[in-house]
Amino acid sequence: MTLLLPTAVDDAGAREAAAASAFLALPPDPALDAAARLVAVYGTGALRLERIAAAAAIDEAGLRARFGSDRHLREALEQRFADSFVARVRAAMDQCRDGDWSGRLRAWVRTAVTAYLEQVALHDALFHDAHGNGYDRQAWQDNPVIDQLVELLEGGIAARVWAAPDPRMTAVIFFSAMHGAVDRAIACGDAQAQPDETRHRLVQTLIGHFERNVQWWTRF
Repeated sequence: MTLLLPTAVDDAGAREAAAASAFLALPPDPALDAAARLVAVYGTGALRLERIAAAAAIDEAGLRARFGSDRHLREALEQRFADSFVARVRAAMDQCRDGDWSGRLRAWVRTAVTAYLEQVALHDALFHDAHGNGYDRQAWQDNPVIDQLVELLEGGIAARVWAAPDPRMTAVIFFSAMHGAVDRAIACGDAQAQPDETRHRLVQTLIGHFERNVQWWTRF
């Protein structure tokens, strides 16, 4: 039997606490919420139906009937992560007044950056685990976060506030830029050493680039 140890003992508690708040934008799901906490601390090696059943204090037979296999459990957790991310961003954008497309774009950037920084341990375990699914090129096409950005861009274009000849390609570029900028801030240590300053700098830099990219007077 393989003993699963925390990925980093010193911050195991912080990882678990962050994962516990990962899905607050969605209705509770004891099985997947327990799975998220375990994955954030131990990695995807903890995604075993019997282990999740014990952590969630639910019947293993019922869990097995629901998911069928460890792989399907992981897929369900990945989907829940994406759904929660999208719901959290949508709630922030919905705070903007009708027609405030710039405000909605800024809300998307602020919330996406914050959510990624807060949930990086769970995100990386699910989507970048070396023992997981590996690189998934199809994710650039079938991605609910990118779909949400496309919807946002098309709304601003329809309102004649923005211009973009290919909203989906623009959304992919925006998503890639956000993802890469946050990854770089984590890799160089800025996100850990100066979290508030780094988050502010990321948000302001990305907003500046994104708004200039879709200005209606831009010539193509």
